[in-house]
Amino acid sequence: MSESFTTKYIEIQGVEQTFKTKKGPFCALQNINLTVAKGEFVTLIGHSGCGKSTLLNLIAGLTTPTQGALLCANREIAGPGPERAVVFQNHSLLPWLTCHENVYLAVERVFAATETRAQLRQRTDAALAMVGLTPAAQKRPGEISGGMKQRVGIARALCMEPKVLLLDEPFGALDALTRAKLQDELLQIVATTQSTVVMVTHDVDEAVLLSDRIVMMTNGPSATIGEVLQVDLPRPRSRVALAEDIHYLGYRKAVIDFLYTRQGHVEKLSA
Repeated sequence: MSESFTTKYIEIQGVEQTFKTKKGPFCALQNINLTVAKGEFVTLIGHSGCGKSTLLNLIAGLTTPTQGALLCANREIAGPGPERAVVFQNHSLLPWLTCHENVYLAVERVFAATETRAQLRQRTDAALAMVGLTPAAQKRPGEISGGMKQRVGIARALCMEPKVLLLDEPFGALDALTRAKLQDELLQIVATTQSTVVMVTHDVDEAVLLSDRIVMMTNGPSATIGEVLQVDLPRPRSRVALAEDIHYLGYRKAVIDFLYTRQGHVEKLSA
């Protein structure tokens, strides 16, 4: 790991997650050991059913592990907290509220006890400006595009000034051009906020473009970490410049080889 990512911030120690089902216990994850450094961008990638979102939910504190422990800043993750903000593929905006009001709700929850209403509005405005949504602040979700809705979701997460940003395929439902634009914007936002990011994705190019490390998951059930790939590409990154970069192509090939050669039987079974 590079010198800029040497401070342990998220620690996942011997984690297992088993769910009770009508057919008996189902082991989704086993023997998960991972450390994420402060300021690092890590993506989780693997076939459907490999437990990527389950692992993200554990880091978010939305579920608790059957075995093992998770730490954030040397404190056990025992539930959700404002230092860990989550953005889902489904933006989950309240349709009767404006973009500004949707973000303001999150700001109010975290800072209402210590700040004035004017300060809360200022935080909201700043978060919307960061994702380029100032002109749409007074529009409701039904009046804006899917990409803009995801921007609101990201703004809602950023307004809490989280130390950790958790992203569960936030661009998965978007068209290719909108997705590319939001990926570029996310790179700029993370460079500004210096947040620690853990992101779930199915997209190989997205993983290589955004990540400092790519965590590749084996197939479920009883999924675990198969390989961790260090992505040593300089920042800031340009998708145009990287398109023919030999190192970028090498990282891309390594991920594809893991997914479709070493873990490829899932695709064969579903074909």
